[in-house]
Amino acid sequence: MEYQTMYPRTVSFLNNIKNRIHADSETGVAQLELVVRKNIDDLLQMFAKEGFRRVKFEHKRPGQIGSGMCLKLAKPWELHVRMTRIQDGMIAIHSEVEVSRDYLQHMFSQRTFVVYEVAQMLQKHKIEYMIWSRNLKQYVSHVFDDYRVKLASPTFPAFAWKPMVYSIATVSVLYLWKYIDTVWGV
Repeated sequence: MEYQTMYPRTVSFLNNIKNRIHADSETGVAQLELVVRKNIDDLLQMFAKEGFRRVKFEHKRPGQIGSGMCLKLAKPWELHVRMTRIQDGMIAIHSEVEVSRDYLQHMFSQRTFVVYEVAQMLQKHKIEYMIWSRNLKQYVSHVFDDYRVKLASPTFPAFAWKPMVYSIATVSVLYLWKYIDTVWGV
């Protein structure tokens, strides 16, 4: 199942300069972040109410606050958010959609930055936000049009790694027991 989303393409900044957000087929779209003036605990509660859970193992970003959080979307996708403190009570929310950590393909899959999915949640909880362009180091004042982004599902069906580990462990224990029984006659 492919994942479809929208991402800002042509934007203007606070100085009224119109610009296009960079995108290419190899690196994807340039990263935009949502910036809020909110307490980190309030944000964590909001994400928990939306169904997010903490991520146990992840590559932390420089300046990241605590652990990231993820929300299961349609199989095999998940929405992953990380937060960093940037200045004077401002927090940047980095978000991307990727194959869930529950699947082996997570390590090799395509992923993309997203903005609108988290922006809708912030609006729902009446949290004001601004969109920040990391590359251009400016706040976005208006979005004129969007890219249509499609993430292709993995080439072979998503394979859950946890059941595989349990199966291998069970078979290993049975073979170990058979070996011990054969060698020592226990």
